[in-house]
Amino acid sequence: MTDQDDLVRHLSRHAAKTTYDDVSEGARLRAKQGILDTLGVILAATGREPRIAPVLDLVAENGGRPEATVFGTDLRVPAAAAALANGTLAHALDFDSMTPWGAHADSSIVPTVLALAEKKGGATGKDLIKAVAVGEDMFIRFITNVGWKMDWNLSTSVGAFSTTAAGGSIAGLDDTRMFHAMGLASTHAAGVMEQIFGIGSDMRGMYAGFGAQGCVNDVLLAEKGMYGPPAMFDGPAGFFNVYFKGDYNREKMLEGLGQEFRGDKMLYKYWPAVGTAFTHVHAAIELMRENQIDKDEIAEIKVYVGNFHQRMCTPLKVRQRPELLIDAKFSLPFVIGLTMSKGDLKIGDFSAEAMSDPEVLAMVDKVVPVEDSAFDWTDQLPAGKVEVVMADGRRFARIGDDMPGTLERPLTWEQLGQKFAECAKAAARPLSGDAIERAIRVVRSLETVEGLSELLPIVQSGGADASSKVA
Repeated sequence: MTDQDDLVRHLSRHAAKTTYDDVSEGARLRAKQGILDTLGVILAATGREPRIAPVLDLVAENGGRPEATVFGTDLRVPAAAAALANGTLAHALDFDSMTPWGAHADSSIVPTVLALAEKKGGATGKDLIKAVAVGEDMFIRFITNVGWKMDWNLSTSVGAFSTTAAGGSIAGLDDTRMFHAMGLASTHAAGVMEQIFGIGSDMRGMYAGFGAQGCVNDVLLAEKGMYGPPAMFDGPAGFFNVYFKGDYNREKMLEGLGQEFRGDKMLYKYWPAVGTAFTHVHAAIELMRENQIDKDEIAEIKVYVGNFHQRMCTPLKVRQRPELLIDAKFSLPFVIGLTMSKGDLKIGDFSAEAMSDPEVLAMVDKVVPVEDSAFDWTDQLPAGKVEVVMADGRRFARIGDDMPGTLERPLTWEQLGQKFAECAKAAARPLSGDAIERAIRVVRSLETVEGLSELLPIVQSGGADASSKVA
């Protein structure tokens, strides 16, 4: 391997050769937490997002070999179909993990790894941890070293390669087959930010499913002998030269490869909404708590927004009355109005009832976006400022700093366990208290688990028949 070899060769060799012992302790921890977190939000989506029904219906109708599980249901289907369903469920609530720079890795990686692990059999807990850590590391290497202009959806464009690497790792691909699998991933490394910014579409809630489905197929095809392009990343018409006009830092992507696993920076959401709203959510909650604000006396709520947050407020009247739950979670006026109305933001607060609740909507109408370039998105997620104007003229303002779920305040196992419990109880067929405790216990000690039979029956036990309606 030389510096002249295409970047894809370096990364594929790394993904194929990495062992559990190679992975840093911090990255192992985040991989385990990512698995628990993803399983939890998958279960919750079966009970809290009705728009996933067409995906489950399609998977059920197509049927096929019972290779892998659709969690929270009684379905066992071909691995790629399970990855489609589980990936869709994992991102449907926008409650899945993220990085400090935005974008979502685990909602594609975890469904891919688990589907292939079930199909192949014989995977240990250490194998799962290693595979997820490989994918998370590569994902962060990509998204922090490309010249992003809010154009491509990084979760799916670069995520196709990191997810395929994770899938190839659990499937045991050698470096040659891994190289070909990652090349094949280029056929579905796509997705533009309009699917994020746009209103009235289910795409933002299900793109992780398409990614996971494609990545399972990449691995299986490479295993059967399909070839990928030899210069997929650095070639004149390669991925980074076409998608990012050559604006990528190859050296930084390779820096510390194999010694530094950047997945140790993965973050887990404290609130069930788009992560870019969290600083505003935290500011709103703390404003009410610190100043004992009577919500009935609020006259106006000013949210200070930079370039990205402006998109979450435009057009304002449409954002104030979202028709889909996934749009409600991306609407800053609705998220802040709901938060101020409830005094907090829990998984049960987002519902069809809340979207038509007169009290909630009255609070939403008080939210006024104030453009402020000081809150533009540069490298990490932008901060948020909320100012509350009371009926008697008093004003209270706060920046949403020091919030839970950041690098400075990462969620603890206890907080993640509480989140998993709330998600599992929100499932279409809720897990029992004992099952919740067992799932948390098994994942926390995943490195000691000898096979999926110790984990999957726990989350399968909450399964509802796919033909039943999800609420």
